Amino acid sequence: MNVVRRINRESIGSKSSNAPSTHSTTVSMYTDAPSFELTLDEFEEYALARLKVLRKIEDMRARNFPHDKFRSELDSAMQTLKDSKVDLASHFILRAAYCRSEDLRRWFLQQESALFKHRLNIASQTNTSILAKLLNKANTDNEGGVKYQRVSEADKQNLRDKLQAAGSTANKSVSIIEFRDTAFYKIPFSQALELVSSRQVYVHKGYAYVPTQKLVSTITARFRSQVSGSLVRASAAFDDAIAGDEGRIGPLLKNMNQTYTGKDYSQAKVVGDINPQNVDDLAKRSMPLCMRQLQRGLKQDHKLKHWGRMQYGLFLKGAGLSMEDSLVFFQAEFTRIMNVDQFQKQYSYNIRHMYGKEGKRKSYTPYNCTKIIMGNPPQSGDHHGCPFRHYDDDHLSALLSSLNLKGPDKEAIMQHKKTKNYNLACVKHFEATHPGALSVPGIQLDGVGNHPNAWFQASTSYFALKEGKNQTLTQDPMTTAEENNAVGLVSSTSVEAN
Repeated sequence: MNVVRRINRESIGSKSSNAPSTHSTTVSMYTDAPSFELTLDEFEEYALARLKVLRKIEDMRARNFPHDKFRSELDSAMQTLKDSKVDLASHFILRAAYCRSEDLRRWFLQQESALFKHRLNIASQTNTSILAKLLNKANTDNEGGVKYQRVSEADKQNLRDKLQAAGSTANKSVSIIEFRDTAFYKIPFSQALELVSSRQVYVHKGYAYVPTQKLVSTITARFRSQVSGSLVRASAAFDDAIAGDEGRIGPLLKNMNQTYTGKDYSQAKVVGDINPQNVDDLAKRSMPLCMRQLQRGLKQDHKLKHWGRMQYGLFLKGAGLSMEDSLVFFQAEFTRIMNVDQFQKQYSYNIRHMYGKEGKRKSYTPYNCTKIIMGNPPQSGDHHGCPFRHYDDDHLSALLSSLNLKGPDKEAIMQHKKTKNYNLACVKHFEATHPGALSVPGIQLDGVGNHPNAWFQASTSYFALKEGKNQTLTQDPMTTAEENNAVGLVSSTSVEAN
């Protein structure tokens, strides 16, 4: 575990610890870096196990899972982290892998905080002392040892009126049963300033009396602050920490965020048939915005540059377009500005290579959203990338309007872009263009917002089910004039600086 120990001891400032090898994990603040050893295979295996859990959280948040379903699904996903050795090692490995940029740190912090809060909620229901222990540990590590205590039942009853009043709002009062079942903790008021300033807790002699449910949020905020600071410190030391490691560990950490852990779409099947003749219609109806823009760019320029050909060509492969049909499809557009011999000499090899028929004979997989968002940004004349990530606000807004996305739907998408939740923006785009999809049985929505081919499969399933029920398909609302305007946006779209 040398790499994890080196990065975290020197740049994060954590103490080292020897973790038990096998037992069910409890809630950890991850203040102590591990010092046990791992094989290279374990290093990668543990990291991917946690990465799958964090991406599951991201996916469920993007799809607005109800609380009960979110909890049950996450409980199931967390089984791979039950071993405390796996849990501890995987956290610090991903902390090292995701410290390198602001976007990566933000993503890791969001998902880890959600996982921590989920575990804390569960633990606090079965272990009444866990909250005080975590607060005391965090405080001892950071502020010199002030202890937090659970309010005794006698003191709780003496302060009953004040505690109930502090917990009540204009719309809802704390019931007798709720008060009876709630535990309170005495916390220095400086550790609960947000709760104090909003008058959500009772304060007496320098202490805030915080109910359990609000204490979970307080501890989660402390965890988030601690990890955030550690990520920033790790970022400053990352290059020096892996300097000279040209083997497997360095590249693994650098490429971890682009490692795909979901369904393999290299041989994906789509509902219905895709061929050179209907690609354009499918693009208007069932492709995510990134691929829709690539199709428009192809129609406008009659060619795509390298990264555009890779992103779109592999997507069409995953959607079910055969190599022969892919050659026919791209040749039909490219030969509008060149002859057939030029296309065959300069571009056909690239297409055959994608399908594993040239070079190393490796069949390449379609790009997932993370790879598209974090990959090579588009430059002038390019059409690849993620519109939610790479378009500036004005041009994305104009594009959405040209697609007849207006009002609350458009506002929600733009807000997700501004907060850099690009996956959520993509999910919202799907929901806006597929009314009622969440309630239609038989549609597999896993991966929507995380993989373009998942978006495409869900869309084609949606329309196939509607057609099967003899319902009128929801037609793309864009008129021919609007389509032409949208095509014009492709070449004029400003690209944000990375």
